[in-house]
Amino acid sequence: MATWTWMDGRWHDTPPMIASPMTHAMWLGSCVFDGARAFEGTAPDLGQHCQRVVNSARTFGLKPMHDAARIEALAREGIAKFGPKVELYIRPMYWADEGFVDVDPETTQFALSVYEAPMPAPTGFSVTCSPYRRPSVEYAPTDAKAACHYPNSARAMREARARGFDNAAMLDPLSNVSELATANIWYARNSEVFTPVPNGTFLNGITRQRMIDLLRKDGIKVNESSLKWKDFCEADEVFSTGNWAKVAPVIKVEDRDMQPGPVYARARELYWAYSHSTGRL
Repeated sequence: MATWTWMDGRWHDTPPMIASPMTHAMWLGSCVFDGARAFEGTAPDLGQHCQRVVNSARTFGLKPMHDAARIEALAREGIAKFGPKVELYIRPMYWADEGFVDVDPETTQFALSVYEAPMPAPTGFSVTCSPYRRPSVEYAPTDAKAACHYPNSARAMREARARGFDNAAMLDPLSNVSELATANIWYARNSEVFTPVPNGTFLNGITRQRMIDLLRKDGIKVNESSLKWKDFCEADEVFSTGNWAKVAPVIKVEDRDMQPGPVYARARELYWAYSHSTGRL
């Protein structure tokens, strides 16, 4: 894939080699990152994604050397290296080079990669409930977008796919629905929208927050609450929000086939309109 990476004060047209067996991030998992999108000449909420990677770095005890405004400016430089219609993923990262268990903040490193990554077509995907759970903040640094969370998501995806599903809903330690392995999850019933309330087991996604605001301004009631998997199984519609696909429909929940519904369609329409009105490059 076509990739540009900014590191050590310049742009590289091939990914620079950054890790040795002694690199803390490789050995002890100190990498944090964020992901933003550029598509159709827009990069919605790019600044918020850049701010979150700074916040995640601080949560890990790292010492970020760039603020969100500088990272956003670099991201826009990287986006400009591609054509206006190319769908891109923008990924800033911080990690430690050194430390023993805890990081040495003075060895913090930064890289920003911008690369071609086509957005999934909104054709829908299937979901099952995973036997694996999301930890609470007492057990893991769930208040950061960190690489160390993703092996847990990966095993949930692997187990779901082995049973013929595309994605997995993950419960929290109290058996409430937390999120999908890769995105936040929503359902609609009787024209109201429901989504799990942030409770320290998953990130309050930037696209999630934007979607809540857009739906409420459109007159749709949005409920953030503790939800059971049964609620999703009995819903009129189920859909997801996240940076990779933005807004996507669920077309099968366990053994129940579903169709993309009017609330999902309106949510996607609202998000696309927002992106093109405020996120122009």
